[in-house]
Order: sequence, then structure tokens, then C-alpha cells
Amino acid sequence: MTDAERTTTTPLVDEAVKKAAVAWVAVPGGAALALWCFPQEGALFVVSGPGEQSAPGLADATHAQVTLRGDHGGRIVTWPAEVSRLAPGSDEWETIAPLVAAKRLNASGPTADLVARWAADGCALNRLTPAGEPLAGAALPAGSLAEAPRETPVVRATRKPFRLHRVRRR
Repeated sequence: MTDAERTTTTPLVDEAVKKAAVAWVAVPGGAALALWCFPQEGALFVVSGPGEQSAPGLADATHAQVTLRGDHGGRIVTWPAEVSRLAPGSDEWETIAPLVAAKRLNASGPTADLVARWAADGCALNRLTPAGEPLAGAALPAGSLAEAPRETPVVRATRKPFRLHRVRRR
């Protein structure tokens, strides 16, 4: 990405993007999800799809909201992002995908195999570029943005533990 293509951002956003390892990304109509990301060239790159993290709607989105945390774990900035998907086989893919794969924790196999799997399985490699005025400081919401737990079929009622023999109490 050339300097002419890059949008102007605030120093806070630039510094937060450089240090980001996890970002909370919300696509329009969806909840904010904590996603592993890779900072490069003033943007964040996120991989999602089969065998990778789940990010419903991000692969087809054009805009998203990104929230980043500071050094002490608290939310410091939220900014609108322009989302663009890198196509496998393009020059950008060939440059960026190996860099992202090299930083992928717990990856099975060499970097080249991981990049080839992403391309074959249809994983999405998205670039999140700052595109608008960020919210920071007093402009951020003061309350918690925590959501109620989502419904899931794996919730079970807890049972008493199985005991083979009678336990005496003293």
C-alpha cells in the first residue's frame, strides 16, 4: 500500500494498531468478536474460515468497527474500518499471507503449507484499514459493552459426582 492510498489516522490509532495482537471486530448487524490479528503497514490483517477463527460476516463485509486495547488491557480506541479481502494468488496475497502465517501461533506445519491450506480451503484474509474518525478518551462508552451469553446446545445441567463407595463423614 502506498502512502497516497493510505488514509490519514491519528497517532493513537497508529500506535494501537502497531501493538495489536487481538482486536474486537464488529461487522454491521453482528456482535463484536475478539479476533487474532496481525498489524502490517498501518492496517490489521485477520484470517478466518475453515480451520481458523470464526468471524461471521467479515469475509463479505466492506465496513467494520474495530476496538483495540491499551497496554493495561482497557479499551482505548474504537475506529471505523474499511474491509478488503485479499485474493489468493494476487501480489498482495503472495506478500502478506506468508507474513501472517509466520506469526500464527500453534500452526501445524511450515508457513508455505499453511498459506496453501488457506487458499485451498477458502479462508478469508482480510485487511482492516482505518477509515474515519476514531472514538477515544471521553468519547468512548463509559459502561460495559458486555453482552449476555449466547444460547448454545452444549449447556447441560450439572449432576452430582458419581461415588462408587459410601463416604463417611466425621
